[in-house]
Amino acid sequence: MRRRLLMSILLPVLLLVGLNTFSLYQETLTAANTAYDRTLLASAKTISEQLDVQGADGVVRITARVPYAALEAFEADNQSRMYYKVSSLDGVMVSGYEDLPAWRGELPQQAAYAALVDFYDDRYRDQPVRVAALVQPVASTQGQGLALIQVAETLELREAMARQVLVDTLWRQGLLVLVIALVVVWGVQRSTRPVRDLSEQVGRRPENDLTPITPEGMPPELAPLVRATNHLMVRLSQLLEHQRRLVRDTSHQLRTPLAVLKAQVQSARRGDQPPMEALQDIEHTVDRATRMANQMLALAKVEQLRLQAQADPNRLDERVREVALDLAPLMADGQIEFSIHTQDLTVLAHEWMLNELVRNLLHNAIKHTPPGKALDVQVERTPAGEALLLVSNEGVGIELERRAHLFQPFASVSGQNSAGLGLSICHHIAEALGGRLHVGDRAGGGVSVSVWLPIR
Repeated sequence: MRRRLLMSILLPVLLLVGLNTFSLYQETLTAANTAYDRTLLASAKTISEQLDVQGADGVVRITARVPYAALEAFEADNQSRMYYKVSSLDGVMVSGYEDLPAWRGELPQQAAYAALVDFYDDRYRDQPVRVAALVQPVASTQGQGLALIQVAETLELREAMARQVLVDTLWRQGLLVLVIALVVVWGVQRSTRPVRDLSEQVGRRPENDLTPITPEGMPPELAPLVRATNHLMVRLSQLLEHQRRLVRDTSHQLRTPLAVLKAQVQSARRGDQPPMEALQDIEHTVDRATRMANQMLALAKVEQLRLQAQADPNRLDERVREVALDLAPLMADGQIEFSIHTQDLTVLAHEWMLNELVRNLLHNAIKHTPPGKALDVQVERTPAGEALLLVSNEGVGIELERRAHLFQPFASVSGQNSAGLGLSICHHIAEALGGRLHVGDRAGGGVSVSVWLPIR
């Protein structure tokens, strides 16, 4: 995170400083060229002061008395050389360097100076030069005319100044970037210190410490992270507690059928019972242990699915009818009068959880419904917009003081511990699906179990 912060801050700063450096360098060069161009113009005007016009019978001739020494005052530190040429507008040579290239440009429409001058770049004697071409009116008592004065200067001084400007600009901008980088690094380090402190606080915790993190002294930006972490710790704590309880209950409940199974095997070896009777007892004990192990695994799977993402939509009425059809042989063996009434309702739930919920409710109801009595199942929409699954059977009701313990593992209607986890599994599934479960009395005697689930 610190690296990303530094890169996201320093890269735009470096880009901005680079653009600013280039812009400043160009502006400095423009200002330097303007200053040196003024020098060229001053040289041209100095030459123009040495011009004269002579004429007779309408013929005008321009003369010049310009020693080259007159231009030495404009040469700076002997780093550059200056050349001049004076001619008429029609190209007649007057004075200076005859091989200096002729001016072929034109005067600007909006001149920056109070003179008829044009500045341009050219080459002379295989060197780049900067040239000022000044059109100067010349008049005397003997006549008047127009002279073209060209003054050229080599670029050594300008290039040296450009290099110096570039070095100075880069040095200052580099120092600015260094200061900005130090300030940004200091700011990022200070801003991310709470994150590092939080990381160290979590890292120092023992492996089994899932207590919430104290948000005191932390910046508001870390509050969502702290809340999410605390929420995760609560979920992990609940999961670990469920696993510990599952292991504890499983070890306790498996010990009894295994001990009984061992005793029955030893009894069969001694011949205390006829072989078929002994095998039936062993089979009954194995079935009980298998049913209990399957229920324990189902309870663990409910907790696993609770932590998963949102489930897909499923038809509650279809799941109820499918499970009821699977359990129809048990109802027939118990001579139970079964009836079912459903509406088309879709809920957000895992298919396995719905099947397990309905299967445990119906299996528990079949188990406690006397022969010849009624078992009713209804699926309908409530006025509050929820899906209601109602399973009711005729028979003996449940005392009020025992209803509070029905959702605990291995609780039974009779009050005796058993290998029953059906209602406990149903209760956990209903909570995992965002619903609720209630056990009440059936009108006319018996028990009714109601499950409300959110509709998609």
